[in-house]
Amino acid sequence: MKEAMDILRITPIFENLEERDLSRIAACGVRKAYRKSDLILMEEETGSVLFVIISGKVKVVRIGEDGREIILSIMSSGEVFGEMALLDGESRSASVIALEDSDLFMIHGKDFVSLLHEYPAISVSLLKQLTQRLRKADALIKSLSLKDAFHRIGYVLLQFAEERGKIRQGRVEIEDLPVQQEIANMAGTTRETVSRTLTKMEKMKLIDVKNNNVSILNYDVFREKFS
Repeated sequence: MKEAMDILRITPIFENLEERDLSRIAACGVRKAYRKSDLILMEEETGSVLFVIISGKVKVVRIGEDGREIILSIMSSGEVFGEMALLDGESRSASVIALEDSDLFMIHGKDFVSLLHEYPAISVSLLKQLTQRLRKADALIKSLSLKDAFHRIGYVLLQFAEERGKIRQGRVEIEDLPVQQEIANMAGTTRETVSRTLTKMEKMKLIDVKNNNVSILNYDVFREKFS
């Protein structure tokens, strides 16, 4: 329960609550472990649970008309998902799959809705989170529809840099980048195209690639080029 409270404490929608309130929320949920590649949620199924990521990473995906997986986002520790179906009563809008072994904290939908009524701060924080996701979704749609593969891949890297990049010696470093196939699924292209594009970006002195870590050499230039 302590670990669950520690995660709830840094989860944006719960961070303004008192300790006793966090304890109450932790007591009404359960933890569940998922292995890498496990299906956590399926698109179109009925939603009844809110998920908080304690550890690990998950990907939110939809399947295109051509059968190709399209990654909408990648989420990690402290983030929540599954709330939309609880709020509007509709079926799940996407599937969620574990990118690595992950430990999740689950709150039943009825309990979560009760919390929204009892704690207005949660509702406000949730609204901010949904607004941020909507803005990101709009930007992603624009990127996928208006730009070529080179710029789409650059946009995906830019999103990773903004979400979890670390500034070191004037560079922005992105650690533990997803495998190239996952990047391809986010950019609406192929793994081979991602590989060629990363090599091209290195030759252009835009990035430096070492294993699954990428350094953006000049963030301002990169952002201007791909935003």
